[in-house]
Amino acid sequence: MIRNRPLWLMLALAPSATIALADGDYTSPTESRVALSLGIRQEKTSTAVRIDSGNGLAGTFIDGENDLGLESSRYEPKFQLAVRAGERSRLFFDYFQLDRSDTKTFQLGPSNFGNVVLLADDPVQTNFNMRVLGLTYGYSVLHGDKFELSPVLGINDISVLTSVRVQSATRHVFDSESVAGPIPTPGLAATWAPSPRFYVDGSAKYLRIGIDHFVGSLELYEFDALYRLQPNIAIGLGYAGIKTNIVSNQHTNSGQFTFDSKGPTLFFRVEF
Repeated sequence: MIRNRPLWLMLALAPSATIALADGDYTSPTESRVALSLGIRQEKTSTAVRIDSGNGLAGTFIDGENDLGLESSRYEPKFQLAVRAGERSRLFFDYFQLDRSDTKTFQLGPSNFGNVVLLADDPVQTNFNMRVLGLTYGYSVLHGDKFELSPVLGINDISVLTSVRVQSATRHVFDSESVAGPIPTPGLAATWAPSPRFYVDGSAKYLRIGIDHFVGSLELYEFDALYRLQPNIAIGLGYAGIKTNIVSNQHTNSGQFTFDSKGPTLFFRVEF
């Protein structure tokens, strides 16, 4: 029995040795060259819009969820790609999409929406489509095995298309409005890896601009906690949001658009 003690000791220590060997294979996430995240995100959304007519008649503030019946909560895919160029430079590619449509009996009474008037009891068919394609560059001013901090500058191409239609025995009206264009957003991104298998990621970007009777702001943020199932595969749980407010007082294109969407995310990340 005394002779077998080293064997029993080796067997007892085998799980910890295996773990130690496995953890040794996990490189720091601050060294990953490519990281692709795919998953699902719950969007809890609020939308408000006021669109003035082409001749300057003030529009009515309409709540997209309460007045037009758009879904206030739904699930959408999550996509992000991060590529490291050199030791300190990174590029992030993000895509956000939200498509909603519904028909609801209008209750507000006479309301101006662009060049049409919505009346009480109108069966209003609403479409709301939004796309945000983001390209962000970050340079790590702090870069180590356990922590990385990067000032970032993003260019976010936003496209919003909304339309209302009333089609009944007595009324046929239709109007559509769109907003599109790139918006730059500076911010910060950080990674903290307290252990080989567990790490957290976070980023926040914000900009407010005012040009020629136009005021707009865009806020993007995301915070994630990840656990590595394998050296190249991690599961993540996080919280992300996008918020924008656009006010235009231009004579031929005036109105206001407010949008806020946020919620939890669940995703897998593949790293190389």
